[in-house]
Amino acid sequence: MSRRDRDPRASPPLPVAPGRLAAAAAARGAEREELAALNDRFAAFLERVRALERQNGTLRAALGRAAAATGPRTGLVQGELRGLRERLERLGRDRDRLQAERDGLATDLAALRQRLEDETQKREDAEKTLVLFRKDLDHATLSRLELERRVELLMDEIGFLKKLHEEELRDLEVSAPSPAGPAEVEGCKPELTAALREIRTQYESIAVKNLQEAEEWYKSKFADLSDAANRNHEALRLAKQEMNESRRHIQSLTCEVDGLKGMNEALQRQMREMEDEFGEEIGNYQAAVGRLEQEIQQMKEEMARHLREYQDLLNVKMALDIEIATYRKLLEGEESRITVPLHPTTSFSVRSSVLEPQPVEIPARRTVLIKTIETRDGQQVVTESHKERAGK
Repeated sequence: MSRRDRDPRASPPLPVAPGRLAAAAAARGAEREELAALNDRFAAFLERVRALERQNGTLRAALGRAAAATGPRTGLVQGELRGLRERLERLGRDRDRLQAERDGLATDLAALRQRLEDETQKREDAEKTLVLFRKDLDHATLSRLELERRVELLMDEIGFLKKLHEEELRDLEVSAPSPAGPAEVEGCKPELTAALREIRTQYESIAVKNLQEAEEWYKSKFADLSDAANRNHEALRLAKQEMNESRRHIQSLTCEVDGLKGMNEALQRQMREMEDEFGEEIGNYQAAVGRLEQEIQQMKEEMARHLREYQDLLNVKMALDIEIATYRKLLEGEESRITVPLHPTTSFSVRSSVLEPQPVEIPARRTVLIKTIETRDGQQVVTESHKERAGK
């Protein structure tokens, strides 16, 4: 029963005209058709909501599976990337160490080359000094031979003077005047003998003096030449010894330089091989990193797309919930507003001619929190917004 039927103060029903009754029946039929259409739309909305909820559940499950599948894979990729970066750092340190060793060997090689050049210059100087000493020795030998020849000439001259003196004595004896008599010969003989003796003594003293001077000069010159020869021989020996030492030192330096050259070439060859090998590995690693980053970016984009689809579905669901609530309020308002009862008779009775005001429910407004999840630069950004919606 309606509120008017329960009110004891209501006036008795009044007769209604048949025209008004037909109009009311037509209006009632139109309202029923409208309510049936609204019910059909409401049922369609409910079915759509169920389908969207099922799709939402499917998307949630797919999103969970994708997150579960990409989580360990992302960790594996990050671990592999860290390993590759560490290996690249180790390769860089090895390359720097090899370059430092190569630079050190190059410095040592330059120092050894400088020492080799210095030793070569010393050797050339020693050889030049040796040539000069040899020239001095040859000059001293020639001087000694010249002195020996002069001594021989002096000895020959002395022998010649002796022979000449003897011949002069014989000539004097032969060319002496014939004796006048025994007395004169005997008187002149002592004087002649004394004169010859004096002349002979003078010549002998001159010859002895010349011989002594020649011997002294020869001895002094021979001593000087011997000293010069000894000095030159000692200098030559020292020069030869120094030259031999320089030659041995040069040979050792040459061997060391050759060894360092071989080591440097081996290190450079090893460095080139390592650079080629590491360059190829780095290229492979960079390609692998690029592929992994591309896969990660694709996964992030796919996850962002799923999140956007999920957000769109949430927005659609919220809009449908709001629309359903609005239709429910409209239906309740219509049901509370239409209160005309149907009787089997053809007459309607109205309890009161004055209609009381019916309470009209105004749909309350509520605030809806809308969260939007976006992916920017590989990071998820959540934004919130508030919107007023009609509800219970």
